[in-house]
Amino acid sequence: MEKRVLGRTGCELSVVGFGGILVMNETPAESARLVARAIDAGINYFDVAPSYGNAEERLGPALEPYRQNVLLACKTAKRDAEGARDELDASLEKMRTDYFDLYQLHGVTTLEEVETIFGPDGAMETLLEAREEGLVRFLGFSAHSEEAAIALLNRFAFDSILFPLNWVTWNEGKFGPKVVETARAKGAGRLALKALAKRKWANDDERKAWPKSWYRPVETLDEARLALRFTLSLPVTAAVTPGHAQFLEWAIEIAQDLTPLTPEEQQQLAESAKGLAYLFPQN
Repeated sequence: MEKRVLGRTGCELSVVGFGGILVMNETPAESARLVARAIDAGINYFDVAPSYGNAEERLGPALEPYRQNVLLACKTAKRDAEGARDELDASLEKMRTDYFDLYQLHGVTTLEEVETIFGPDGAMETLLEAREEGLVRFLGFSAHSEEAAIALLNRFAFDSILFPLNWVTWNEGKFGPKVVETARAKGAGRLALKALAKRKWANDDERKAWPKSWYRPVETLDEARLALRFTLSLPVTAAVTPGHAQFLEWAIEIAQDLTPLTPEEQQQLAESAKGLAYLFPQN
């Protein structure tokens, strides 16, 4: 699988990342199978978070045999120093590791959160201390808001940003270009979420087929191929898979023969995105 360098870190990551939700609510045996499948396919980037149910408990043992050969990323949703430290310590224990390669602020959405994170006794204190202690190597964040993402990039030299970069939100919502431009200018590595998302769910019945997904994913392999190639044609290092094994298999197949989108395919996706209920509003 193609690998790309993550920003200033020098780390080479597979263009497809393993999202921890894949093993949430799975048996230990199935979790081990999914991780082994990813490793065999050349995936060396794994991402998890405490908010993903029991994903840490499942991923930790499954990933343990391969730990030294992968980049392992985790997150904290806490905005205060004490809460972030408690989450970090708990995640290290559950993941059966002495350190995380990348530790991220999780899902920052508002400017108020940014101020709290960087304020007295804010979570940033814990992230910096953890880096000094060797508990984490690199610092990053995920965000679902352009406003918050740009504010974070302007406040600190983060090593990476994990952000929704998706064919529908990019074309219909104009959501993402400003963040990519700012991250590039700041030297932060770009990691992508929601590459295989399509639109908001129309109703609760519709989502029964994909219980781990809060959005309607792409519907066919051909649609997935265009969607993932769109995201990976942007200046990004990798795209994290959604939470179902089917999408991991699709992503692996697509990445094994990865080519940039042609102008005609770009236009095709832009036309297909028209009128879809995209996930994130423009700031």
